[in-house]
Amino acid sequence: MAWGTREGGARRYPVGAEPVNGGVSFRVWAPRASGVALVIDGQADEPMAPDGSGYFSIVSAAAGVGSRYRYRIDGREAYPDPASRWQPDGPHGPSAVVDPAAFRWRDDGWKGVELRGQVVYEFHVGTFTPEGTWAAAARKLPFLKDVGVTVLEMMPVNAFTGRFGWGYDGVDLFAPTQLYGSPDDLRAFVDEAHRLGLGVILDVVYNHFGPDGCYLAHFGPYTSDKHANEWGESVNFDGEGAAGVREFVLANAAYWIDEFHFDGLRVDATQAFVDDSPEHILAALTRAAREAAPGRPVIIVGENEPQHSTLARPIADGGYGFDALWNDDWHHSAIVALTGRAEAYFTDHAGAPQEFVSAAKYGFLFQGQRYGWQKQRRGMPARGLAPEQFVNFLENHDQVANFAPGDRLSRRTGAGQLRAATALLLLLPGTPMLFQGQEFGASNPFVYFAHHTPELAELVRKGRRTFLDQFQSIGEDPRARTLDPGALETFKACVLDWAECERNQETLALHRDLLRLRRQDPVFAAQGRDGLDGAVIGPEAFLLRYFGPDGDDRLLLVNFGRDIAAPSLAEPLAAPPEGCGWRRLWSSDDADYGGGGTPVIEGDNGWRIPGHAAVALAPENLPDAAKAKP
Repeated sequence: MAWGTREGGARRYPVGAEPVNGGVSFRVWAPRASGVALVIDGQADEPMAPDGSGYFSIVSAAAGVGSRYRYRIDGREAYPDPASRWQPDGPHGPSAVVDPAAFRWRDDGWKGVELRGQVVYEFHVGTFTPEGTWAAAARKLPFLKDVGVTVLEMMPVNAFTGRFGWGYDGVDLFAPTQLYGSPDDLRAFVDEAHRLGLGVILDVVYNHFGPDGCYLAHFGPYTSDKHANEWGESVNFDGEGAAGVREFVLANAAYWIDEFHFDGLRVDATQAFVDDSPEHILAALTRAAREAAPGRPVIIVGENEPQHSTLARPIADGGYGFDALWNDDWHHSAIVALTGRAEAYFTDHAGAPQEFVSAAKYGFLFQGQRYGWQKQRRGMPARGLAPEQFVNFLENHDQVANFAPGDRLSRRTGAGQLRAATALLLLLPGTPMLFQGQEFGASNPFVYFAHHTPELAELVRKGRRTFLDQFQSIGEDPRARTLDPGALETFKACVLDWAECERNQETLALHRDLLRLRRQDPVFAAQGRDGLDGAVIGPEAFLLRYFGPDGDDRLLLVNFGRDIAAPSLAEPLAAPPEGCGWRRLWSSDDADYGGGGTPVIEGDNGWRIPGHAAVALAPENLPDAAKAKP
């Protein structure tokens, strides 16, 4: 079904309030109700007509744009609309009628974005700027464009209770939270991003609903105990009444792309989508999202802890049609290499050079072998997936927060090692993702925060502390033990300090130059299309060989350990193209980035590979006298 089409004043979506000729059309799915009435601004109830399939509807001449309304179920209490387009007073307040056609878009020429070549930037609107609004975030877009970011990944924005939160406890899937502005403020953000040539994808949560302010159970069987779920009851995708739930979720996925012009979705915790239906809900979701954007491509990214590559294969081949998956394996190896900590879910990663070589060539490290931490097999074969289908990162919202007290990597490893890892991330074939402030070395923490009622807040505190107990290194760190997710001070501590952007020019230059190299160098920009191989050259060092056309190769040397000085390097991948030597193209040890300078890598005295550094080499022609003779 194609959403978002309207003919002669007909509805665009199966549920919610929509302005039409003659008033506002209201439609709600309430299969458990014998009767539903519309309550507008405290006026007399207007009975809604059932259609025999669980839906109730009415076109009310008494309603208009901005009208506040609720639905009364069976003559009893009235609740907000499950498909509310806006909750001006939060999830417990009345719903408001919104006219999406009132916003004047300027992006008619926008062609959308495809995955290959993108640089993703994850951010949380509430902490991205001191103001914590879409309008304030939009003012930072020219800066991100200049750095080299191409796609913004916005953490969830559907309405949730409280004064602050990550957004993963959303309860009104169609309503942008009032905390960051109005729905049109969100549209304006996307519109401005498109004007600057930036794509925007939205993080969506369909695997559970928030615990406070969720009224869905009063309307229908949105959840089910048929399948297990770490957040409680699972969303009902395959039980009794599942057709209405599936339509609700699929319409929501299409809605963000259609009415807000998002360029795709990042789907949270896809491993929690358990569905025995003939068409899995995830495959249906990718189909609905693409149908909502006729004539332009969209990007669908999945978070999938077990790393099931099936998600990223075409639907025609039995997959679910996702464009890319987050690569936790790459992150875990990088963290162990940089910090030396291999505990909890990092225990199966050694941070060894071979892991990075294998990740560069094959994407996921675990593709079906036993995973000791979980005491079971993990992953599926990923052969045939393109490099860009693996989203690599050093930081994201979860992984920073899981290192209580939310310390950034800059506080947990050496500056040289972090520069080297950043170079690997941004030059590696694959899709790199940065987390807000990473590009300028933000030092503020990012921890879990959620403002709830006192009873629920205490449960969240206990749950968070229990989760962090798996990290033995936290020990008795008073910072980790005293952080309260529900405290305003905790939330404020996570707000980016943009003054650091001015102070940390070396880190900013590192990211800007690397992304320019990734974008402008033809071999790095090709993302390994002509082939890539790698080899271990030291206890903490490795090289990656990027094969270019006609021998125009690149060599990336990464050394997380001490200097390597050797008269020779017995590794064929280190050999330059015939008749050439290697010249330094870029080095993380450049003084502009805070480094101490880079020696001659390959010279008359052999090889010298600096420690805690990454160096990119390109071929250069040798004088005839220096060339090898047969």
